[in-house]
Amino acid sequence: MRLPPLEVTILIFMLGICLGSFLNVVITRLPVMLMNQWRSEARSALELAHEQPPRFNLALPHSLCPRCEHPIAWHDNLPLIGWIKRRGRCAHCQGRISLQYPLIELSGGLLALAVLLLHGLSTTSLFIYGACLALLALAVIDFRTYLLPDILTLPLLWAGLLYHLLFQPYMLSSAVIGAMGGYLVLWSFFWLFKLITGKEGMGYGDFKLLAALGAWLGWSLLPLLLILSAGLGAIIGIIAQALHPHLRGTPLPFGPFLAIAGWICLLVGNELLALYVSFAA
Repeated sequence: MRLPPLEVTILIFMLGICLGSFLNVVITRLPVMLMNQWRSEARSALELAHEQPPRFNLALPHSLCPRCEHPIAWHDNLPLIGWIKRRGRCAHCQGRISLQYPLIELSGGLLALAVLLLHGLSTTSLFIYGACLALLALAVIDFRTYLLPDILTLPLLWAGLLYHLLFQPYMLSSAVIGAMGGYLVLWSFFWLFKLITGKEGMGYGDFKLLAALGAWLGWSLLPLLLILSAGLGAIIGIIAQALHPHLRGTPLPFGPFLAIAGWICLLVGNELLALYVSFAA
């Protein structure tokens, strides 16, 4: 593939880190917004007095220090630059700002470069990059809160079907089967595990996330996706428990491993499958 001009590459990377900065807002605020909504619905169902919490959404309040809640100046809020300039500390209270923020911003830029280099500059690349960003948000939210919000997983599923309808209509039936198969595989595993152990091995959000990935990848890549995600989960789980014994017995969210495997399959899945077939033959 012919490499894009350097200035285009730099521009795409900068746009990627800006989108990564917005993704930080989604990752941090969406779970709180959902909790507020569920609390309001619970109070309504119990016929309790309605609360009027302060406005809290993706736009308001403006960026604040998570420790002292002092407003962050615009120049300290520039993606990557602001965190590096302040050495990861609040300009007002000198409290540490989580490393999550620059890492998500950098990930947004690197994913943009990966899509650009592997798929070129096209409308299909925009769709694929959007899916990669959604997976990044879902992975971090699940890691932090054990939640995979429907507001992200379900649009991701429909976007996958729309992608095939617009650009690869010959793959649409494979995508539909992939969505159904992805959901049913983990749903079956969930109930089998529960019948054997009496415990729940995963949540319903994992079913929906795998269904969404099945819609994007088609049924033929589901086995590779499951092998990669299960393998990553096992390796990282063993290493984490070896380094931190207190984590033994603590459940690990499966969403981040599905997301990482999803990135791999979205970007180079067909190439990996062709490589496997050539070796097997």
